[in-house]
Amino acid sequence: MKRVSQSMQHRLSLWFALQTLIGLSLLCAAVYGVTAWNFQQKAQEELEQQARLAFHLLNERSPGSDTLSLRHKLEDYLSSHSNVSLSIQQDGRMVFHAAPAEGGRWVWNEYQEALKGGGGRVDVRIGLDTTQDARLLRRLGWTLSLAVVLGTLLVSLTGMLLVRQGLRPLQQLAERTARITPNVPSVPIEALEFDRELRPWISQFNALVARLEQAYSQSKAFNADVAHELRTPLANLIASTEVELARPRSCEDMHLLLVSNLEEIRRMSGIVADMLFLSRADRGEFLRSRQQARLSDQACAVLEFHEALLEDAGLRAIVVGEATVALDVPLVRRALSNLVGNAIRYAAKDSTIVIVIAIRSGDESAEIAVENEGPPIAPQALDRLFERFYRGTSARDGSDQHHGLGLAIVDAIARMHGGRTFALSNEQVTRIGFTVGALRD
Repeated sequence: MKRVSQSMQHRLSLWFALQTLIGLSLLCAAVYGVTAWNFQQKAQEELEQQARLAFHLLNERSPGSDTLSLRHKLEDYLSSHSNVSLSIQQDGRMVFHAAPAEGGRWVWNEYQEALKGGGGRVDVRIGLDTTQDARLLRRLGWTLSLAVVLGTLLVSLTGMLLVRQGLRPLQQLAERTARITPNVPSVPIEALEFDRELRPWISQFNALVARLEQAYSQSKAFNADVAHELRTPLANLIASTEVELARPRSCEDMHLLLVSNLEEIRRMSGIVADMLFLSRADRGEFLRSRQQARLSDQACAVLEFHEALLEDAGLRAIVVGEATVALDVPLVRRALSNLVGNAIRYAAKDSTIVIVIAIRSGDESAEIAVENEGPPIAPQALDRLFERFYRGTSARDGSDQHHGLGLAIVDAIARMHGGRTFALSNEQVTRIGFTVGALRD
C-alpha cells in the first residue's frame, strides 16, 4: 500500500496538538485525583472528630444515670448537623440511633472504646453525607474536561501559526534554490542569513552546487574538446577523399590515400578508446586485478618498449629506487609509458631520463616519477597539466602533435590505485609522476 505523503507543517501541528492533549489531560487528571483524595481525607477527619465528640459525651455521663439527657444532647447536636448520622451501642445494647437522611451519599466508619470508670465497651457507628463533595467533584471534572478541550484547541491553533512561522525559512530557502539554473551562474547561499539549524544543510548544498557546476563546466568543455579533436581527422579524411575522387587515380595513388586515411582513423580510434577509459574511471570502476609487483621491473619493461624512440632521440634512461606494491600491472605500465613518452618528446638531446621510485613514509605508499631535462613548464600550465585535451602550447613546443589525453589517463590510473599525480618544473628538470596505494608485504 502506497504511503500518502504529508506536509511537515501538518505533521508538526498534529504532534503539537497531541502533545498538548496528553499533557493537559494528565495535568487535569492529577488535579482531579488530588482534589478527590483531599475530600476523602477531609471526610475521614470529620468522622474521627464526630467519634471523639460522641465518646466525650459518653465519658461525661455519670455512672448509673439514664440516657435521656445524653439523647437530648446528641439530638440537639445532630439537628444542626444534618450531614451526620450516629448510632451508639453499649455492651450490645442500643443507646442512641439517628437514621440517615434518604438520597445522600454516605460514608460510614465504626469505632470502639472502653468508657472510663468501668462503664463498659461502647461501639459507635458514624456516617457522613458527602453529597456536596461529590457535586463539587463532578463540577470540577466537567470544568477540567472543558479546559482540556479548549486548551488543546487554543494551543493547536496557535501552534499551527507558530509552526508555519518557524518553517518560513525553509520556504525562503526553497525560493532561493529555485533560482539556480544551469544557464545562470549561481551565487552561493549565505548560510548566516538563515537559522543555525539550517546552516550545515546550506553549506552542504553550496558544496554540492559547486561540484555540479564544475562537473557541468568540465562536461561542456570535454564535449567541445572531443568535437574539436575529432573534427580535424574527419576533415582530413573528407578532404583527401574528395581530392582523390575528383579525377581518375592510379592504384598506387589510391593505396597511398587508404594508408593516410588509416592513420587518421587510428588516431580517432585512439581518442575514442582513451575517452572510454576515462569515462569508466570517472564512474569509479575498480581495478580488474591487483598483484604484488616490483616497480623497477615495470619501469625496465616500459623503457625496453621505448628503446627505439630513445635511440632515435639520442636519449638515455635509467631507473633509480625500488618498491613492491599491489597493483594492476597493465594499467601501471600504461601510465608509466605515457610519462616516458611525454619525457622523450620534450627532453633535451643527449640528456638522461630518470625514472625515480621511492617509498613515501607519510602514508606508506609508493611514488614513481619521470624526470627529464628540457624547457620548463609555465606555472599556470602545471596546474592544468592533467586536464583532458589540455596542451601547454606556451610551455612546450610540439604539443599540437598529440590529442592531450595521456596525462589525464595517468591521473585516472593513479586515482584507481588510491593515489594522486604531481608535477614540478624548474629551469633544469621537469618531474612528473604519481603515487600508488599502501605498501604490501
